Amino acid sequence: MHMKGRCAPFVSSRSGYGLAIGFAIVALVGVTAHARAEDLDRVIASVDGDPITVHDLKAYGAANGIQLSNPGDPNSDETVRQMLKGLITQKMMEQELKNYADRATDEQVDRYIDKLREKSNLSEAEFKSQVMREGITWDQFRKRAKTELEKMSMLDAEVRQKVNIPPEQVQAYYDAHKDEFRVDKERYKLAQILIAVDFSKASPDDVKAAKQKAKELQKRAVAGEDFAALAAQNSDDDSKTKGGELGDFAPDDLLDEIRAGLANVEPGHVSDVIQTKYGFHIIKVEEHDKPGLKPVGEVKEQIEDKLTDAAGQGRMKEWLDKDLIKNHHVESAY
Repeated sequence: MHMKGRCAPFVSSRSGYGLAIGFAIVALVGVTAHARAEDLDRVIASVDGDPITVHDLKAYGAANGIQLSNPGDPNSDETVRQMLKGLITQKMMEQELKNYADRATDEQVDRYIDKLREKSNLSEAEFKSQVMREGITWDQFRKRAKTELEKMSMLDAEVRQKVNIPPEQVQAYYDAHKDEFRVDKERYKLAQILIAVDFSKASPDDVKAAKQKAKELQKRAVAGEDFAALAAQNSDDDSKTKGGELGDFAPDDLLDEIRAGLANVEPGHVSDVIQTKYGFHIIKVEEHDKPGLKPVGEVKEQIEDKLTDAAGQGRMKEWLDKDLIKNHHVESAY
């Protein structure tokens, strides 16, 4: 699929990826060499049998920009107690994260990294060079990306999925914010799988085989297989590295065959196989904005996401302060 006037199949304009709710596991750093080893090594708390020492607490405070005085004294000030509480919470979250290990596939990691690269407006080579300049290998970076996806999975299960937004709350938000849902210009957000064919050179049998492959992939997509995975594994377009994501287009940007093929395709659905001079396309309409006020049913999920993010702040605090500690054995001198 091509846009008029472009020399290569679809240039994606999509960028950004992430959750409204998040957290970071703070890396522990060293402390000054002159500190007394016996004080630094003294255990002041534990999580599931994993000790927390004065050294750990001082490092945690330093990582948060706070130099703690007398962190080993149980009668220390409130700042020290709050730092220890934060460190204990971090340790519990690290333990909890083990339950979500291996939840992210290689394809999901690839797409997550590619979205980070797009947000940085860097080529693949430039992005990898920047990672290397940070002093880590590409494999290490991929492992960190995988961990981030596992954190997202944990937060989704423990926070977002436990927030309930009733229909009347969605309707109330829609009624109060209708300007957010008005569309001035028609716009498509699309993804594709391209089975490329050079019609000037391909034999009739080659064309027939390519069309049959496209039809089979279209049937699998309609049956509910993951479109992004199908694109990553089968598409001949560069967009396969982004799960087939192409970005946003006005109707006039699209080839006539593509525009005609999408005429009756609803958002979230997949087109029939569409033939252009580039080959055979299966197009997924991810969004289709038409001029006017979007109906509440069309923006329901968007509103629910926004309200869930807002309510999730309270649910996050409840999970950290109440639920998490029920799953872990914590001992503290403070």
